[in-house]
Amino acid sequence: MSSAYLLVSHGSRDRRPEIAMQQLAGLVCNQLPENLNSLNSEHLVGVAALEMSPQPLHEQIQQFAKSAFGDDRKLPQNDQRLKIVPLFLLPGVHVMTDIPAEVALAQQAIGEDIIIELQPYLGSHPNLEKLLAKQIAATKAEAWILLAHGSRRAGSQETVEAMAASLGVVAAYWAGPPSLESRVKELVAAGYREIAILPYFLFAGGITDAIAASIEELKLQFSAVNFQLAQPLGASAELAELIWDLTDK
Repeated sequence: MSSAYLLVSHGSRDRRPEIAMQQLAGLVCNQLPENLNSLNSEHLVGVAALEMSPQPLHEQIQQFAKSAFGDDRKLPQNDQRLKIVPLFLLPGVHVMTDIPAEVALAQQAIGEDIIIELQPYLGSHPNLEKLLAKQIAATKAEAWILLAHGSRRAGSQETVEAMAASLGVVAAYWAGPPSLESRVKELVAAGYREIAILPYFLFAGGITDAIAASIEELKLQFSAVNFQLAQPLGASAELAELIWDLTDK
């Protein structure tokens, strides 16, 4: 069996997530089996964006498939598979509706010579919680807020709530209630004076900049509170291992 892997993110006008995606793809390349070492692995692990891209996702998938499985790649022609890994943290509309629809369009255009397999989304991996726990353990604080983006899809935030409960923190959402400010007010009212915020996002970008600005405003509003802002997940070998694990499920 010959497989290639396409990592799909939301997409952004900010260059930082795009750069981080390329770095992450390189780290996933390191997970490839030894029998693929002789091939140019950059053609076997690619990146695509659902939004903010000149091409719709289904066309990006087709283009990557051509690059990975074209005649010049010299890959085995039998049982060619393209595995799509959604790098999303919540099972929102993008994960449950938009990406499957784009994959179906790509499969229709490509035909049956290449089988496109949609893998589980990143946020479904049980070990993702361990990465967050490491960040929490590295910073001293009385209380933590796990700040996720949020989703309009009903029930999609249950995974965040469950993760927050398991980590012993409270959840808040950037794009919906309960908001960061409301959670901070609750914690301050409960007597906490050291509050840390963990952005449940893949990479630094426009939203994490906005979160940082919001925290500066909270510092003015609650001058007696010491606020700390952790980093988003970022491109790391540990994250690449989780992504690779999802391709085998």
